[in-house]
Amino acid sequence: MLLIAASVAVFSACEAIAQEGDATAGATIFNKCKICHNADTDQNKVGPSLNGVIGRVAGTHPGFAYSKAMTDAGKAGLQWDEATLRDYLHDPKAKVKGTKMAFPGLKDDAQITNLLAYLEQYSKKP
Repeated sequence: MLLIAASVAVFSACEAIAQEGDATAGATIFNKCKICHNADTDQNKVGPSLNGVIGRVAGTHPGFAYSKAMTDAGKAGLQWDEATLRDYLHDPKAKVKGTKMAFPGLKDDAQITNLLAYLEQYSKKP
């Protein structure tokens, strides 16, 4: 029961982060990402589509050839919620050692919050 209450509290806190962010500002930040990723479609590019990324198990988007490090991270239980995405976006190579993502990360927490708000709008379940 305690685990369920803790999970609900964490989910609520993460949801609040996205709600505090500015999705419009996040769209501008996503310009750094869109050379390799889509968010508004399910089509992969050099990187996997980020459409529906929040809630997805790492390394599982269909049709994308992930690094062994990313698929192993998913098999070990890494799931993209706002907290794990925040860590990953700060320093991808530290969060998933061996990832082939070349992006060095975002250091500004406000930018990450806005980017997460942007991605959240493409991760809602119908």
